[in-house]
Amino acid sequence: MSTLTERNPQPGQPGQPGQPGRPGYAGSVDAASGYRPGRTLPLRVELVRQLKRRRTLVMGAILAVLPFVLLVAFAIGGGPDGPGDRITLMDTATVSGANFAAVSLFVSAGFLLVIPVALFCGDTVASEAGWSSLRYLLAAPVPRARLLASKLVVGLGLSLAAMVLLPLVALAVGTVAYGWGPLAIPTGGSLAPGTAAQRLVVVVAYIFVSQLVTAGLAFWLSTKTDAPLGAVGGAVGLTIVGNVLDAVTALGHWRDFLPAHWQFAWADAVQPRPEWAGMVQGTAISVTYALVLFALAFRGFARKDVVS
Repeated sequence: MSTLTERNPQPGQPGQPGQPGRPGYAGSVDAASGYRPGRTLPLRVELVRQLKRRRTLVMGAILAVLPFVLLVAFAIGGGPDGPGDRITLMDTATVSGANFAAVSLFVSAGFLLVIPVALFCGDTVASEAGWSSLRYLLAAPVPRARLLASKLVVGLGLSLAAMVLLPLVALAVGTVAYGWGPLAIPTGGSLAPGTAAQRLVVVVAYIFVSQLVTAGLAFWLSTKTDAPLGAVGGAVGLTIVGNVLDAVTALGHWRDFLPAHWQFAWADAVQPRPEWAGMVQGTAISVTYALVLFALAFRGFARKDVVS
């Protein structure tokens, strides 16, 4: 919906095209007095709106409760048992708070952390259309690119906050339950608490980048449908399909082009001598797909006939 008004000149009326020194001189297109496109729908307004929504509070509660669920599970079942003499990351969960936080990320990165990303990025535009409030936002007038940019930034910000919340709560819960200590590595050795904290920051950052593909899918679908569940469910479903395809070893090197193939490359960061090659490839794949999907969302929405 246009945010500008083109004036049709009437003879003898002031401020119309053809009268030098007037605002409408030379057939210019004028906006309303005081209107600034860059000041419409500020990020803080959109952030407050999204934070007050029930689904944001519910998702935050689920992520905050998960470490307590794992704590109870380990308390009931005792220490995790690995197969035979093989020691895995799960076997070190009760060694220290840092290990407990790492295990919490390990069990949630494959699916649970996909849901808040799909929810916060896929529900944002589609929900406005579902409430029939999208056209009123554009009539405010909020430029379409500004509307999408504000919603995308807030959606990504909430997704990052969700990924930070989980390890922070897990680290606090694990420290209280198992003490503050080094991060024990399943293959042998350990990382000092300070180094372990830095590596966990790297891990969270990589998980966020690896989920940009899901964010891009959800956001693009959100601009295509008026059903929030369709956008969120579609993004989650396509992410699951990617995980299934990655498990098909017959695809060989074609799996290297799947974002799911690199989702656990962050494990190389929690080694005495970290390896970055897998994380670099995973970042390149994820960012490339995400940029294409974000571009498709902006391009399609700019041409879309918004009627809801």
